[in-house]
Amino acid sequence: MNKRDYYEVLGVSKDADEKEIKSAFRKLAKKYHPDVSKEPDAAEKFKEAQEAYAVLSDESKRKQYDQFGHAAFDQMNGGAGFDFSDFDISDILSEIFGQSFGGAFSGFSNFSGFGGRSKERGGSRATRGSDRLMRVDIDFDEAVFGCKKTINLDVYDSCKECNGKGGKGEKTCPACYGSGTITKEQSTLFGSFMTRTTCPECNGKGKVYESNCSKCRGTGKIKENKDIEVKIPAGVDTGTQLRLAGKGDSGTNGGPNGDLYLEFRVKEHPIYERDGNDIYLELPITITDAVLGCKKEIPTLYGVVKLSIEPGARTGDKHRMKGKGIEDLRTGSKGNMYVVINVIVPDKIDKKQKKLFEELSNTDLKTNEFKKFDDYLKKVK
Repeated sequence: MNKRDYYEVLGVSKDADEKEIKSAFRKLAKKYHPDVSKEPDAAEKFKEAQEAYAVLSDESKRKQYDQFGHAAFDQMNGGAGFDFSDFDISDILSEIFGQSFGGAFSGFSNFSGFGGRSKERGGSRATRGSDRLMRVDIDFDEAVFGCKKTINLDVYDSCKECNGKGGKGEKTCPACYGSGTITKEQSTLFGSFMTRTTCPECNGKGKVYESNCSKCRGTGKIKENKDIEVKIPAGVDTGTQLRLAGKGDSGTNGGPNGDLYLEFRVKEHPIYERDGNDIYLELPITITDAVLGCKKEIPTLYGVVKLSIEPGARTGDKHRMKGKGIEDLRTGSKGNMYVVINVIVPDKIDKKQKKLFEELSNTDLKTNEFKKFDDYLKKVK
């Protein structure tokens, strides 16, 4: 099914800032939330808006979307995938409906529209693992054509000795009776009030163990060194991020793993300069080549081609080679290659060459540019 552009869904421009994106989602949520809207397709429109906000409100995911489009989160098309059910919007919905309706709504915070399961409250709540960011250096050709690389990294994985629990001999915490929180009554000049804090005995887990796991020392996680084989798509550039779903740190209490983001740094090429999907090549030619014209062999990304340079070439002249640039990450179309002429004046010449230049200087080589200059010089003298 074809999805609408996320910017179009929220009704914002592609350079919209975080405030504009949040404001746009608030308006749509207020209009289409199933608890308040009577429109027949409200649930689908709210789901669409929620999905768009989930991506565009996250800097990393937004960057991925701008580069790859919907394919960035579509595993069927080779994307990394995105579990929208993990995206929590209860706070923003509370802001909207709590203020507008005096907190009368109770069911809206559980609506996700993505089939996500509710998580347990308190310390036993399933928590998603942390995301990781790793910078990877790649060669120019690897960035242009794509490649496979083995990435070595350290991640925190669930301890296999205790299955991520952190200990053995599990039992209900005697201090909080399994709730993970401690409630206390405090008296002040203004009366009594209740405070709820994380249980210090079990650190909010609601469970304690007769003995801590010796391998992970009670943390439930161990640091592991892993090799991950990654397929880098053609066309990446410095700053491009690739998301690997579930390759980050392990979750807690059965929560999903975080994601691993690879940010690429592309090494410079000895003769090419890149500008987006276009590449530039500076071609040095001699004075005689510039005056008489010539044919030059040009190394492109896709092989050597011949370029005809007309007589009278000048430094800065550009010749375009259509489709000889870099493949676009999203569309697959290729940029162009531009050959920029650089007429080189020799540092040293031999006697024969000097004599030829002296003979040449005795002829009239002046063009209209010289005439303009000479006329102005006469005027100001």
